[in-house]
Amino acid sequence: MTQLALLFVLLLGAVVSVPLGDKLRLPAPVLMTLAGIVLALLPFVPNVDIPPELILPAVLPPLLYASVQRTSWRQFTANLRPILLLAVALVFVTTAAVAFVANLIVPGLPLAAAVALGALVAPPDPVAATAVAGQLGLPRRLVSILEGEGLFNDVTAIVLYHVAIAAAVSGSFSLPHAAFALVLSAVVALAVGLGLGWAANKLMGFLDDPTLQIGLTLLVPYVSYVLAEELRGSGVLAVLVTALFLAEYALGADDVTARLAGNTFWEIVDTLVTGVAFGLIGLELHNAIRTAQGHWSQMLGWAGAIVAVVIVVRLLWLLPASWLTKRLHARRDVDEEIPTGLRETVVMWWAGMRGVASVALALAIPLKMDDGSPFPDRDEIVFIAFGVIMATLVVQGLTLPWLVRKLDVRADTDAEAAFEKELAVRAARAARRRLKEIEDVEELPEELTEQLLRRAYEIGVRISPDLGDDERREAHAQRIQRIKKARRIQNEMMSAARHEVLAARSEPGADPEVVDRVLRHLDVRSLR
Repeated sequence: MTQLALLFVLLLGAVVSVPLGDKLRLPAPVLMTLAGIVLALLPFVPNVDIPPELILPAVLPPLLYASVQRTSWRQFTANLRPILLLAVALVFVTTAAVAFVANLIVPGLPLAAAVALGALVAPPDPVAATAVAGQLGLPRRLVSILEGEGLFNDVTAIVLYHVAIAAAVSGSFSLPHAAFALVLSAVVALAVGLGLGWAANKLMGFLDDPTLQIGLTLLVPYVSYVLAEELRGSGVLAVLVTALFLAEYALGADDVTARLAGNTFWEIVDTLVTGVAFGLIGLELHNAIRTAQGHWSQMLGWAGAIVAVVIVVRLLWLLPASWLTKRLHARRDVDEEIPTGLRETVVMWWAGMRGVASVALALAIPLKMDDGSPFPDRDEIVFIAFGVIMATLVVQGLTLPWLVRKLDVRADTDAEAAFEKELAVRAARAARRRLKEIEDVEELPEELTEQLLRRAYEIGVRISPDLGDDERREAHAQRIQRIKKARRIQNEMMSAARHEVLAARSEPGADPEVVDRVLRHLDVRSLR
């Protein structure tokens, strides 16, 4: 099997793991990791050979951009305090604790390399956590915090990682220089992210075609990452800022086609890249196991100690941090989403699975120092990192559903239904208000006005059927049944029309471009 064939196997697995995970009630990332382990054990499957310098720019930009599509700038600002406590402070604390223990137990491990190990195992993976959370129906506030933590802890950890790697390969470290590099990295990333976001937004308006606009969004995260890295900024932070800017300003309310097609496109990209990344975790475990041959007990002992540090530090930090955030929240009454009790805090603790970012950083460790000598203890660092990833991802990922059921942590469906009803009322009122404005400047027939008023009412009822009274709900239900019946018949008529047009492709002298143009017209009519 070639490397290219292996890539296609992973892509196929990424697609299949989603419905399979739904049936088995297991997270798709965990399934892909297990599939990668199985593939690694097969003798005809080659070892993965990816240059370390290509790991981060190939995997992280699309995953970060796709993750941002599920959040918003308002959600980020409202949850700034929990995010800073989790994404920034916890990453620093975890990095320091892991570096201290690793430097203590691994003979000859330089401090800079130990810090690099701490930084790469510090950030929990947002993809794995939100994939699990989405299946378990966790409260939205927990999902929001996990998403925010996952996005911003990657930024913090990767900047720390780069500083530590630079110190390790050069053999020297200066605290003022490192602090300046951190600040400069953040400033450059913010400038690149905002500038590129503004330019991409203007270019989208110029393109004015959903296909081209979506193609541009695929390029933007890579350009943002590479440009920031070239200017010695944080590529991850630049992608994050660009994505937040575009999510806020790129599409207007009436860009329906671009929004629907764009969401579908990025769901596909997210599924494929995530599947491949977690499949690589399992495949790379083969190399880590080969590294440990001959001194298994020692290597497993080191990995077990670091796993314990990562898990315990997260719990010891979350308990007081959640209490402090709750106290500040009650005092200032700000609109932020926080864990409401010990059970939700425990779920957040156990959802701290490591994944794609940790794998990418572990594999991106340079092979050689500046003087040409091998990077110190690189194999040991990679093995320990994969031990942390596998222990947290597989063990925590497989047991988190049981823990959530045991603690009875679930989403507040009543609050979600109430908010949905409120939005339905606002949507219907906005439609009626706009109809009144049109009536003031245009003369409309009475029957047309009544029909449009009925449709404005139906906008709200279709979103939330509880809006109407019993009589109106019954009338609306009957009307919906008639519409469904008419739509079913119309769909069969349109299907017959499409079959006839497609059959014309095989007729002598048929122009395929004309056939495609007519077929597209029928598809658009069917979609409407």
